[in-house]
Amino acid sequence: MRFEILTKGVNKNIYLILSLIVTFWMLSLYEVYMTISNGIEISNIGTHIAFKFINDFWTGLIIGLILLPFQLLISFLFKRTGILFFKIIFIIVVISQYALVKYSLTTLLNLGGDLLGYSFNDIKLTVATSKEVSLLSSIQIFIFPVLFIVSYYLLKKSINKSQSVILLLVFAIFLGSFKLVIPKLSEDAYKNKISFLAADIIRVQREKSKINSYNLGSRNDYPFLKPNNQTTDVLSPFFNSGVDKPNIVFLIVEGLGSEFMDDNKYSGFTPFIDSLITKSLYWENFLSTTGRTFGVLPSLMGSLPFGENGFLELKNTPSHISLISVLKANGYTTSFYSGDNSSFDRKINFLEYNGIDNVIDKSKFGNEYISAKENEGGFSWGFPDKEMFKKTLKTFDNLKLPRLDILMTLTNHEPFEFPSKEKYFTKIDSILNSSNHVKIEDEEVNTYKEIFAALLYTDDAIKNFITTYKERPEFNNTIFIITGDHRLIPITQKDKLCRFHVPLLIYSPMLKKAERFKSISSHFNVAPSLLAYLMNNYKFTRMDEISWMGKNLDTAKQFRNIHQIPLMRYKGNINDFVYKEYILSDEKLYEINENMGLNNIIDDQLLKTVSDSLSEFKKLNAYVTSQNKIFPDSLNIYIVPKLEFTSEQTAEIEKLTKDLNFDEIFNLARNLAFDKKYIKARLLCDYILNELPNHADARTLKGRTLAWEGNYEEAEKELLNVIKRAPYYYDCYLALLDLYWWSEKDEKSIEIAKIAYNNELDNSEISFKLAKAYQRLNNTDKAIKIMDSLVNLYPENITYQSYKQSLN
Repeated sequence: MRFEILTKGVNKNIYLILSLIVTFWMLSLYEVYMTISNGIEISNIGTHIAFKFINDFWTGLIIGLILLPFQLLISFLFKRTGILFFKIIFIIVVISQYALVKYSLTTLLNLGGDLLGYSFNDIKLTVATSKEVSLLSSIQIFIFPVLFIVSYYLLKKSINKSQSVILLLVFAIFLGSFKLVIPKLSEDAYKNKISFLAADIIRVQREKSKINSYNLGSRNDYPFLKPNNQTTDVLSPFFNSGVDKPNIVFLIVEGLGSEFMDDNKYSGFTPFIDSLITKSLYWENFLSTTGRTFGVLPSLMGSLPFGENGFLELKNTPSHISLISVLKANGYTTSFYSGDNSSFDRKINFLEYNGIDNVIDKSKFGNEYISAKENEGGFSWGFPDKEMFKKTLKTFDNLKLPRLDILMTLTNHEPFEFPSKEKYFTKIDSILNSSNHVKIEDEEVNTYKEIFAALLYTDDAIKNFITTYKERPEFNNTIFIITGDHRLIPITQKDKLCRFHVPLLIYSPMLKKAERFKSISSHFNVAPSLLAYLMNNYKFTRMDEISWMGKNLDTAKQFRNIHQIPLMRYKGNINDFVYKEYILSDEKLYEINENMGLNNIIDDQLLKTVSDSLSEFKKLNAYVTSQNKIFPDSLNIYIVPKLEFTSEQTAEIEKLTKDLNFDEIFNLARNLAFDKKYIKARLLCDYILNELPNHADARTLKGRTLAWEGNYEEAEKELLNVIKRAPYYYDCYLALLDLYWWSEKDEKSIEIAKIAYNNELDNSEISFKLAKAYQRLNNTDKAIKIMDSLVNLYPENITYQSYKQSLN
């Protein structure tokens, strides 16, 4: 009887495998159809589909065989429910494949080991950016599971058990022979999405195990540490330097790849930035160091290594220096501006570690600024580029010179939402109808119309910003550095290098003349070059040693590469390495030509040399970031260290926070505070703030607990810090008003309430507390006026009614 159950289990497994394969094939056809519908050309569609079908077959077969022992066991133990359970498992596999196909259609990339580099909240935020969150996409997700179930019952009905076994064996033999003789089948474009994800995660984990197997603690040196005078000042010959330190403005443009500029393939939609090329130092063959935004700040500002998943993801930040910290120590006001949340990708952690003076992000924009429209899923990154630049210019008036200003745009990111979109669609139509026709076909322009419109919008925003900046008195002593964080992802990439190919422009009225450079440099080379120039020409505190990853920018006009440039395509993936005029990518070697195109080459000796160089970098990268060996603490006077916990505090934190996310940890801290366990509550708040410095709730709670204990001075510092970080967060104002009431500092209550009103915070409790402060200052008329207004607005509020009567 039990043997019969097992036999039936095997037969049902074969039907499930065949149904899964058929559903995978349907998903591949759907992917091909949607790809073509999106205007992306597929050369030789028949071969493309055939190769995908072969890989789908093997993935379905392997998944079925892996699950077979578990299915037999459950069928043996639970005769009736076993097959139902595994139908659900297979349906989950189908839904996973569908989700991965949708991801690939959006990003034109397969999701791989980078999944491991993002927190759950980051993944939720990234998914929310998709335009496909709609009723139609919600329906689509059920179509393929239904197809799977229908296929299962049709196969059971149309072929018997013996035929199903024979069919599976024939396919295995026939398609297996193709797998052996067609190497191209292993290319990413043809791989099954689940297979690619699983293989890439295994590869990443093996890489981590390999790195961890090195005895990283056996050495005690600082391999990147070098004398400062080893960095050549290559910029001085191009500048007319004055006496006063120049202002430095970084414009980091989301998705600005070189292909979208300078008469390249997709050019024509950044006319203003193109116009700056003839007035700037311009590196046309320049590289970002990561394939996504997470790496641009550490590389551009600090020429820093990657760590395991990107420098910003390091929980224990190694001692380091950056342009932010060094310029701040030399009298610069340092500021960061962006329309999104600075906590995303942990940018705020890096900025605060380096002592940034001002962070203007999504939380600092008031009602006078227009947020980007929410997509169909209710998501908006924040404030589009024109609003961000408007906010930036307004902020400048209150800042002391000289300044370092870092501006990051975001509109060239999915979902490509920005004001006046129709206006920019019309501009695209005008471009297509003009004599200055773009290089790509009209059909392709229309396919990516939203993206090209976003490029035009951002270009306009930059034009408005620089044009307005020209009217400021400090313009003549300002250096603008313009680059992309990486190349736009949703438009097809020609090769493995394309994703990193971005422009670098240095634009300034201080330049003697414009120059173009064909030599290759990268984000790693900017901070060393800029600081060398500033230290050689202005009054700066001398640094004996530095720890930059890169050397100076190469200002050769001919095409060449003197740098070794590791590239992190996505979090956790360092498999690209530029060496001389070659790039190693996924263990394949390519020669880089003058147009930054790639030619596949076979050279075993060179392949070994470049592979060994990449391997050596990986060891150094793991060593310096895990062992705190980038820059010695003893030399570092430029950083604001994170709070260090004692071993007892660490043990307490681990005990209290086990299996809790940050929201749950905050709720626990709040409950502890309400139970008057203030020390434990503040410990948890400090733990949260070490990881999320802008967590307004945690900082406010910490301030409140200090006030409840009577430590008004420290409480005030914490709460004022909240207002600096989140000026539109009303709860910190209420906490400060309580503090000033308890400490009898009613004049300060009036000052803080005015700030709240200036920020247009409409909160009745702020007004009520202000009225009480006026009353205690014997300004009863103002107190009565406020309470009259409150009672009119809230006639049923007994507290307000009672207090108003007490004033008469």
